[in-house]
Amino acid sequence: MAEQRSSTIHLDVKAMPAKRNYYVKHWAIYSMIVPGLLYFIIFKYIPLGGSVIAFQDYNLFNGILHSKFVGFKHFENLFTYPEFFRVLKNTLIISVYQLVLGFPAPILLAILLNEVRKVMFKRILQTVLYLPHFLSWVIVGGLFISFLSPSTGLVNEAIKAMGFKPIFFMQEPSYFRSIIVGSSIWKEVGWSTIIYLAALAGINPELYEAAEVDGAGRFRQVVSITIPSLLPTIMVLLLLRIGNMLDTGFEQIYMFLNPLNAEKGEVFDTYIYRIGLLGAQYSYSTAIGIFKSVVGFVLLIGANAISKKTTGDSIF
Repeated sequence: MAEQRSSTIHLDVKAMPAKRNYYVKHWAIYSMIVPGLLYFIIFKYIPLGGSVIAFQDYNLFNGILHSKFVGFKHFENLFTYPEFFRVLKNTLIISVYQLVLGFPAPILLAILLNEVRKVMFKRILQTVLYLPHFLSWVIVGGLFISFLSPSTGLVNEAIKAMGFKPIFFMQEPSYFRSIIVGSSIWKEVGWSTIIYLAALAGINPELYEAAEVDGAGRFRQVVSITIPSLLPTIMVLLLLRIGNMLDTGFEQIYMFLNPLNAEKGEVFDTYIYRIGLLGAQYSYSTAIGIFKSVVGFVLLIGANAISKKTTGDSIF
């Protein structure tokens, strides 16, 4: 036994210089991960220390070290404020709409683009679909507000041409969620197809050739080959989407939000901005942020466990 231990230690000692030489030899490759590591350390991990103000009556002038510790006071207030449950309801409804309607859209678009055989037409179509992603929400919001304007908007001009009265889309709370989901799909659906197109490019063409020999049509090939081949990618992206269920996007919501539709449009992101930054309730807004993170973590763990048992695909 002693001889075996000494031989193992001897091998480990001999392996250490070899590993060191390997890292030195490929230092240029490993140095490429440094910016990414610095980004996560500086902007993700270090700010986590600021979460302690959720357990304090944080005072901007006293700082974290000298602010009074109050325990779970702000978390108790979280569930007693009448506004909280209204904002939670709005956030969940918009998130579910975006998940149910927005998540399948790039999958369907990628499958349709994959069926296009004219290479030039396919490239032009992809470019047109990708372009909205590069527009800021300020521009996209301005475009949609202009299109939906009751006086000069193209949509209402068409409605008036058919003999109906113009609709005040941006002032009616009932239209707000549809506008949010629709604008989000229009802006991001083209860009989101990139991952699925890359996955489609990795499917073995011989599978389609064998299916054609067996007499399978294009629709049958999509159902039996394309979708099952995309399933691992779909599940991973779905799990990541579920983990961010309470993140609806501040820029988008804020651009369309106004006092008339705030009842059904205000979500956690805009609520934190209004209460935390404008209202200077830093501790309360931090408690909301921690609540969002905990809920997202629980949803991710649960969805991952279900996915692992049902499909065998998971992210960990």
